[in-house]
Amino acid sequence: MTPLLTTTGLKKVFGGLTAVDAVDFAVMPGEIRAVIGPNGAGKTTFVSLICGRLPPSSGEIRFDGRDITGLPAHRRVRLGIAYTFQITSVFANLSVYDNVALAVQRTAADRRWTGSLRDGVMSALSRTGLAGRAQERAGALAYGHQRLLEVAMGLALRPRLLILDEPTQGLSDGEIESFTDLVREIAQDATVLLIEHNMPVVMALAHRITVLDAGKVLAEGSPEEIRANAAVQAAYLGATAA
Repeated sequence: MTPLLTTTGLKKVFGGLTAVDAVDFAVMPGEIRAVIGPNGAGKTTFVSLICGRLPPSSGEIRFDGRDITGLPAHRRVRLGIAYTFQITSVFANLSVYDNVALAVQRTAADRRWTGSLRDGVMSALSRTGLAGRAQERAGALAYGHQRLLEVAMGLALRPRLLILDEPTQGLSDGEIESFTDLVREIAQDATVLLIEHNMPVVMALAHRITVLDAGKVLAEGSPEEIRANAAVQAAYLGATAA
């Protein structure tokens, strides 16, 4: 099977700091891949390079066999890459419904959408448990619900690759359980790239895990292999892996 996404020698330098250091990476279609690592490991910078929010200093990014290294973010969205931010980026003064409607309209404009606007919006809201809050102002939602709204906005784009950056931050235990069920459902139709500090979520969801440390790939493997990796335990997991 051909990878959906690959990076080769991907590097990002900010002044004298190398945030992402020659990363080779490949994700297969339908995979749930987690990227973990300590704070400052380069995780968010890495996915920002993939989605086009940042240009790389060097290296190559390919999506479905196509070189997208130089494409701007909006062109990557049209190809099917959706990204939810580590910090919420909803339109606070618009309703929950209207936030998702904007994403559906963008998809419709790219001619990848069939069906009514309302059906598309309510489907995304229902999948994230927000259908009952459709008319609430987005800025009035609790932080965890704003995170779920971002996921709904991403789903409305009908992505082939959905990048989730710290999606469980601010969610209750019950919401986290529902979220893990949602990610498994999403993975039936799309590939998921998950940046997450909640290790029980990572271990429960990921088919494979990539560990970044100081911008480099420290280890890669199944949850069982990562849990047993002594270098990963020393760098990141610590007592969590025990």
